[in-house]
Amino acid sequence: MSFDTLGLSPALLRALDEQGYKVPTPVQAAAIPVVLAGQDLMAGAQTGTGKTAAFALPLLERLYPDGKRMPLARRPRALILTPTRELAAQVQDSVRGYSKHIGVKSATIFGGVGMGPQIDALRRGVDIVVATPGRLLDHMQRRTVDLSDIEVLILDEADRMLDMGFLPAMKRVLSALPSERQTLLFSATFSSEIKALANQFMRSPQEIQIAKPNSVAATVTHRVHPVNMEAKRDLLLHLLNLDGSQTLVFGRTKHGCDKLTKQLEKAGLRAAAIHGNKRQNQRTRALADFKSGRINVLVATDIAARGLDIDQLPMVINFDLPMVAEDYVHRIGRTGRAGAEGLAISLVSRAEEGLLRDIRKLLKQDIAIENIEGFEPSQPLRLDGPGAGARPQQGRPQHARRPHAQQPRGNGEHDHAAANKQRRRWRGGNPSATRQS
Repeated sequence: MSFDTLGLSPALLRALDEQGYKVPTPVQAAAIPVVLAGQDLMAGAQTGTGKTAAFALPLLERLYPDGKRMPLARRPRALILTPTRELAAQVQDSVRGYSKHIGVKSATIFGGVGMGPQIDALRRGVDIVVATPGRLLDHMQRRTVDLSDIEVLILDEADRMLDMGFLPAMKRVLSALPSERQTLLFSATFSSEIKALANQFMRSPQEIQIAKPNSVAATVTHRVHPVNMEAKRDLLLHLLNLDGSQTLVFGRTKHGCDKLTKQLEKAGLRAAAIHGNKRQNQRTRALADFKSGRINVLVATDIAARGLDIDQLPMVINFDLPMVAEDYVHRIGRTGRAGAEGLAISLVSRAEEGLLRDIRKLLKQDIAIENIEGFEPSQPLRLDGPGAGARPQQGRPQHARRPHAQQPRGNGEHDHAAANKQRRRWRGGNPSATRQS
């Protein structure tokens, strides 16, 4: 199957061809015809599967049939809601790329930056708004955005928006939209809360499921290196100096990521940190520097676990294991994308044994345990459950990887501590108040 069999206009096909995209991914092949037919859609797909193109391409085709530009509307015709500012910016980039021969006007609305430029863009008129719920509510309250002409609503990573406590904000936004509209919901999982939201705001949606919940790409190799807590930094430096390619390193806290970044820079590595306390321009610059190769190591909290669209990222290292097993899947989803091989390494101390057991149970697969010579822990890890038979091996990590063809995709993130707090409150039956993105 090729894109030209899906009913897209020559203008969109030309943009795809110029970006090197020839064959649609499974979620694109399944979703695009449904969206073009005008049906509501619930799509289950993990990050890295090409889901942004799965909704952006048919959205552009529906708004601008045959690639013909319509007169610019004073009010937006489509709204894309995302959980984070990083994801909003990346979705905006994708929309601009696909619509380069149509001339669509779009704007991003998210927190962490001044409202003035956003207000100016909305006053000039835009076709598509890409927004986070918190900042969009701010504009609604100030009456600087009018959503009365929305024809298509897209909820991207709806499960993550619920995890972050955005349900009240989402309901307020949805209630302000015209009832006659098309609604597309994309989510890694279909929880009971997601289904309840769909039942309330969607009309007989067609459901497609591309990947099983909490599944990981088969092209990712998982590896655990046991290590004493106090030796983690030295082991990390050892691994980074062995490889030298682009590496995303996950830490648990903002302070810890900043401290680790300074230590890496002191050791001569080009590194930067990205987390919730960084200003938006700092986060944007760090990500741009990482993508361009100006820095080799990006140290992040779970703010980067969802949606960072980094082409052919070879390796992800968990300096600290996540407190929630599902976040492991989101972290390592940054590598092994679109058929490329990737390596996910976790540096695990005795204090993190329980977290590792939760991850193995979630993945339902073995994770190779390999001692690195010179960094052997004083006591071996104590593991049980699935994969408990994996025996520690001596040696050095084999970083096998090779480039593969890319597929169009795009995708955000949140601070780990805040996410855990939201989860605890949600599971306790008390959805938290709206959090500004």
